[in-house]
Amino acid sequence: MAWLRHGLLAALLALCWPSLAAADESPVLVAHPDVRTVHLTRDTTRAIFAMRQRTWPDGQAVRVHVLSNNDPVHGRFVKERLAVYPHQLQLAWDRMVFSGTGQAPTRVFSQAEMLDRIANTPGALGYLEREYLDDRVQVISVE
Repeated sequence: MAWLRHGLLAALLALCWPSLAAADESPVLVAHPDVRTVHLTRDTTRAIFAMRQRTWPDGQAVRVHVLSNNDPVHGRFVKERLAVYPHQLQLAWDRMVFSGTGQAPTRVFSQAEMLDRIANTPGALGYLEREYLDDRVQVISVE
């Protein structure tokens, strides 16, 4: 009977493990270490990445950085953390640029460049996979 219990536990873990691993693989929101905000709501994060909110809660300017639309990390971040599609963000950016009411975020070409830009740009915000994190940036939780 004990072997049956262990077998069921192993099967349950095998079924749950991929979803747990996938959740852990989501890119995380990162900011310059001097940013005082440590938590953002999904709505605020979405507004910042849509370039509708241009300042942090303390009034400091937000400098948004993103990977290209066809980068899989960008796609996962936008879908999982912001609950929108990359093309929806691009449409919002294009609308603001063409109407003269705003600008698009700074585009970077790699996660290494993202890390460097976030670490060296006051007020910067972006996203990275966990393997790229180091002590030069801080993780911002999204609630």
